Amino acid sequence: MPVWTERREGAVAVLSYRNPPRNFLTFAALAELGEILRQISADDTISVVVLRSAVPGYFVAHADLEELARLAAGPVQEARSWYTTMRLVETMPQPVIAAINGQSWGGGVELALSCALRWASAAAHFALIETSLGIIPGAGGTQRLIRLLGRGDATELVLSGEVVDAERAREIGLVGRVFATENFDEAVLTAATAMARKPLTALAAAKRVLRDGAELSIADAFRLEGATFADLLATPESVALQEHARHIYANTADDEPVRFGTDRMVN
Repeated sequence: MPVWTERREGAVAVLSYRNPPRNFLTFAALAELGEILRQISADDTISVVVLRSAVPGYFVAHADLEELARLAAGPVQEARSWYTTMRLVETMPQPVIAAINGQSWGGGVELALSCALRWASAAAHFALIETSLGIIPGAGGTQRLIRLLGRGDATELVLSGEVVDAERAREIGLVGRVFATENFDEAVLTAATAMARKPLTALAAAKRVLRDGAELSIADAFRLEGATFADLLATPESVALQEHARHIYANTADDEPVRFGTDRMVN
């Protein structure tokens, strides 16, 4: 039985995970998610993807402990989905947003780390619990975390295994936004829809440069950024948007703020 459901909201694909009672993350669930994302990655009518839970109180509790026991006994072919699906989340053109409303521990944190953005409700909480089980994060958690937070905060989270709330997660940069728990899904969809109004070419290019540039020397990263900027600048879509922005400025009083693109205000 499928554990992921997909619905379209304009240019936003909302994928909901349901594996009650605690939304443990399984090999099969990750493989199923990978298949859905492979189809979305080739669909240029979708600009943003949101991953959410359909089980109240949870994003993903953590990995399925029964499957960890299987893995301890020897290689499990299906376990490769932990790497392949999270890598797809990271590299597909569309930005993927983890919408976290409740518990996100262990593998839930690792799935969220593979996303371009992590948005939390005030009720969200996070922990890398693996050292409490005598192991370490094994689905990219240590390496994505240290690149996102830096050595200090990443080491603190991994070694302590302590639970951090949404506000602390925002303070250290684990999540980018914290929304009220009430109407959380609506708030996430509103923000995702605003993002999805931007050209997919620009969103995909920005995602790629931010991701790949972080692994390069600063000189090579600047070259990647410059080349990508130049590639986009003269595209018909960009030319039309620039012309539209000039038109707005030309028809707006100098002391009035200008709004263009979607929701960004320029003074």
